[in-house]
Amino acid sequence: MSINQIKTKKVTWLHITKPTPADIEYLRKEFQFHPLDLEDCIGRIQRPQISEYPHYIFFILTFPFYNRKNKVIESSEMDFFIGPKYLVTISDGLTQVVDNFFHDMQKNDYSQDQYMQSHPVFLLYEILHRLQNYTMPMLDHVNHDIEEMEHNIFSGKEKLVAREILNIKRNIVNLRKIMQAHKNIIKKLMNSRTKVFMPDNTEVYFSNILDRTKDIWDILETQKENISAFHEANESLLSYKLNEVIKVLTIISVVLMPANLLAVIFGMRTDWTPIIGMHLDFYIVISIMLAVMLGLLIVFKKKDWL
Repeated sequence: MSINQIKTKKVTWLHITKPTPADIEYLRKEFQFHPLDLEDCIGRIQRPQISEYPHYIFFILTFPFYNRKNKVIESSEMDFFIGPKYLVTISDGLTQVVDNFFHDMQKNDYSQDQYMQSHPVFLLYEILHRLQNYTMPMLDHVNHDIEEMEHNIFSGKEKLVAREILNIKRNIVNLRKIMQAHKNIIKKLMNSRTKVFMPDNTEVYFSNILDRTKDIWDILETQKENISAFHEANESLLSYKLNEVIKVLTIISVVLMPANLLAVIFGMRTDWTPIIGMHLDFYIVISIMLAVMLGLLIVFKKKDWL
């Protein structure tokens, strides 16, 4: 089994990373957890939820982690069982925050005295608090990417940032999907009907977690609006430059059209073609062409088409 345990007089914390069937069977026998809850712990459900029972509360939350290989923010699942004297945490191994905290607690008696000497809900609060803190640098990184992208857009690098904009939008969308259910889960914990084993001052701690959740969501809303605005600005700049290119090509085509017409006319082999055959006839024809082209350019300039 891969079950790790820290036990004090009032709280027992069991932590499992990548649970095996043997781990799940141990939890079933030791704590009599509902089979459906244990089944949810085996597969990657990726759907936050909460279930209440007379002797425990089970809930699932997802948290972001940054995949450095493909530079994408992905989802990591954490499962929680909280009862009168125990807390069981199950991690999929993607986010190391809880694993590191557990190992620190094993070595640090002071931390055990601080978080495991009253009720498991205070240990739960600290875990959720650390997971939220782990999320903040990712939000800061997204903000940095948006600022850098903004600078590149208005520095004439519209084509280069087009793909980067899509990557940032994907990360923001992933963060929103990961965090969108947190507020409802925390509210249900605050208003849990299972108050038999929950201390009276629980609401204060969950309110703090709820406020942080709202702050994270507000940041994501702002980032979503910013990236959408810059995406539109980048598309507008690209369209403007494309229109300028098309306008120049159109003007060139229109200016050359009379010259082509004159070339065709003077190129016809007829007996009465004017100018052809005269002294310096080539230069006269070229001069006529240039005069017509220059006249068209002057007209375009007066009409402010250039």
